[in-house]
Amino acid sequence: MDQPLKIDELLCFSVYSVNHAISRLYRPLLSPLGLTYPQYLVLVALWDKDQRRVGDLGSELQLETNTLTPLLKRMEMAGFLTRQRDSSDERGLIVALTDKGREIKEQSGALTACVLEAMGGDIGELAALRDRLHSLRKTLEQE
Repeated sequence: MDQPLKIDELLCFSVYSVNHAISRLYRPLLSPLGLTYPQYLVLVALWDKDQRRVGDLGSELQLETNTLTPLLKRMEMAGFLTRQRDSSDERGLIVALTDKGREIKEQSGALTACVLEAMGGDIGELAALRDRLHSLRKTLEQE
């Protein structure tokens, strides 16, 4: 390739811009719940496995501790979760859902349906795209 690609030809820009579009899609859906998109992702991870170490949560969400800690502090202040010292290792923090954090899970089905519809409604196609992106991420992480 002798010429640089145009912006709309770059895969990295497509992924970047889709990420922003998804955040904009979620914003009005999450706002009535008092959540931001990153906070919602924390809840989704905790709904899957509650009471986990901050480091483990950060690994799953692919967030560094310096990004995750302020996010968790705000969520704790809003009453969605608690952060407690790990009794087996005082250096670690355990993050756990509160009743308020668990209750939002009941509303997430409607939220997922709205997002699915906005993305075209073809769950098979979206799952295939998700799987391809996971595969691409793994390939890039091995480089």
